[in-house]
Amino acid sequence: MPAHLASSTPGPVPRQGTGSRVSVLLPLPLAEAYDYAVPTGMALDAGDFVEVPLGTRQVIGVVWDDKPDRSVPDDRLRAVGRRFDAPPMRPEMRRLVEWVAAYTLSAPGSVLRMAMNTPSALEPPRPVRGYRPSGVSVEEAGLRMTPARRRVLEVSTDGFARTAPEIAREAGVGTGVVHGLAAAGVLRETAIPRHEPAPLPEQAHVAPILSEDQRCAADSLTDKVRRREFSVTLLDGVTGAGKTEVYFEAIAEALRDGRQSLVLVPEIALTAQWLDRFTARFGAPPVEWHSDLTSAQRRVNWRAVAEGRAQVVVGARSALFLPFADLGVIVVDEEHDPAFKQEDGVIYHARDMAVVRARIESIPIVLVSATPSLETLVNVEAGRYAALHLPVRHAGARMPEVHLVDMRRNSPPRGRWLSAPLHSAIGNALAEGEQAMLFLNRRGYAPLTLCRACGHRFQCPNCTAWLVEHRFHERLQCHHCGFSIPTPATCPSCGAEESLVPCGPGVERIAEELAAAFPGARTAVMASDTISGPKAAAEVVRQVRDREIDILVGTQVVAKGHHFPSLTVVGVVDGDLGLAGGDLRAAERTWQLLSQVAGRAGREDRAGHVFIQTFQPDDPVMQALASGDRERFLEHEMAARRDSGMPPFGRLAAVILSGAEERAVATAAQALARSAPHAADVRVLGPAPAPLSLLRGQYRYRLLLKAARSVKVQAVLRDWLSSAQPMKGVRLQIDVDPYNFL
Repeated sequence: MPAHLASSTPGPVPRQGTGSRVSVLLPLPLAEAYDYAVPTGMALDAGDFVEVPLGTRQVIGVVWDDKPDRSVPDDRLRAVGRRFDAPPMRPEMRRLVEWVAAYTLSAPGSVLRMAMNTPSALEPPRPVRGYRPSGVSVEEAGLRMTPARRRVLEVSTDGFARTAPEIAREAGVGTGVVHGLAAAGVLRETAIPRHEPAPLPEQAHVAPILSEDQRCAADSLTDKVRRREFSVTLLDGVTGAGKTEVYFEAIAEALRDGRQSLVLVPEIALTAQWLDRFTARFGAPPVEWHSDLTSAQRRVNWRAVAEGRAQVVVGARSALFLPFADLGVIVVDEEHDPAFKQEDGVIYHARDMAVVRARIESIPIVLVSATPSLETLVNVEAGRYAALHLPVRHAGARMPEVHLVDMRRNSPPRGRWLSAPLHSAIGNALAEGEQAMLFLNRRGYAPLTLCRACGHRFQCPNCTAWLVEHRFHERLQCHHCGFSIPTPATCPSCGAEESLVPCGPGVERIAEELAAAFPGARTAVMASDTISGPKAAAEVVRQVRDREIDILVGTQVVAKGHHFPSLTVVGVVDGDLGLAGGDLRAAERTWQLLSQVAGRAGREDRAGHVFIQTFQPDDPVMQALASGDRERFLEHEMAARRDSGMPPFGRLAAVILSGAEERAVATAAQALARSAPHAADVRVLGPAPAPLSLLRGQYRYRLLLKAARSVKVQAVLRDWLSSAQPMKGVRLQIDVDPYNFL
């Protein structure tokens, strides 16, 4: 748990009485619960889902633990409409909603909305129409017996009710035959309960063969699950060390105990091989939770989680707010990944809030990473977290050799982006029947398009950003708001023809260069805009694994979690890209990302080689990557943060103001700055236009509150912002513990 998180535990939950009144929290940006009258004959408890009137509409909410306001007369209260026949929201979940709201300075109703994002699941599943024999013969119904009707009756003789499509499929007929027999009275319609059981993993399906280090780590985790106590453990290990198999043993222990498990992953598109490994280990896939599910799948999965039928769930950060009936362990895989930070709506970090949920549930949580975050490592040093380390790769595989390619001395020809050493390594790998992967964290063909006749640059009208060329789709697109236009044939400024030139490379341009250099090689691009979801990602992963692809070019979606046995050469096209911009975590993120990329090479018996193209080979990040001296880099980075009082040795909170009128936003920001708190251990920086000063048509200004680690920034922010005068058309957002400074 982060050092600044409170250590209090939830108290007893009061029971709401029958009749009288109850408090109901609604999934709206409301600061408190509203009181409603309980109709005669309706019994309600805290946690029940109810439908209540709000203005002219009906809204679904949760009976909350707040004591009703007795000063309001009974005759002024509107009545609860109905109670849903669904598992109630457990007290632990209600405490989580309140905790997240208090920590992020969000309205409790806004947090509740994240826990109620599938309201249709509150309705019991509607029965399905099925058919079984009625006892009336075909002849008695006045019909002629045909081969098709006979096959339908033979299928139905066991007396079990089936749907018309099921009967038709088994009998080899059309559904019209089934419906005809039903209309004549030969088959009787009946209701089949729609109970779609979640997959049932088996904890002992396949006994894994673990190394001694893996077995020691697994035994430690299973013991923590068995004891049913809150604990936080960092499972740290080099890429390819077999961390997944270790925490699978913790999940197996939870299954053995009849309890549920939650695995959080940063991007669901990265889980294709993980799902295969899980199914091989447990004999069935886990329940998934992510944005690519259909509404019907979300409804079924949410209900299965609430009823305890979904034993293991893997999902993106929103899965943290699922209504688990009996949670036994939480795993946060790739705990360092910035994708766990939600930047819109309620701004929270899923890793930190997962630690809070584990504490509230009194269960262990495992944070997994080959490149742990500084926040987690500081908590380990302070003794707040335990740590397990896997120092070597599984099955004797060696770590890859990392080569720094100094681009000042190995500059490729004009219009090319691959250095001679990298080009040669790719060629040698292909000649040996091996595979290569190139990494560039930049989507599209080129990050900027300009006119060489007049210098016009294509910029997004809604954001402070250039339009990125996507040559595969023949469009220029903004990666912040989604604005796009067809790639024009002439310059819109001067009208010149054939004057538009791409500047810089994206993954599509690298793929084009590879196709020209290695015409016989099969090349594929894997980026968030070239794969439409988990299934598409899984197909690309399969093609690489089955040797249908020789060279994979990708953005960060190829960086982690993948195991390609024949991949021996990894090239990083622009290793310095993440170091630009002055971000607080730039060095840490670059080290983490490139370490993960490098870890894809040589994961089995073939030696791996990594080539990082850089203009800054002497940078501490590059030196750490080349030498493999992780501890030296971390010590250097921690010393810099400690000296400047930056996280994890200090506290930050961002205040972002935005609006359609720049002058109004600037005026509001300046007024807020004038009332900023002044103290020896608190400092407010700004206001200043955000680096992305225009985003989705909204002008943005930022203020940054910097405080000592001991300061309760939420209390400081409440006092400061409570005196702020709201300005029409200006929105204020608070980001406690910001990760993104754009």
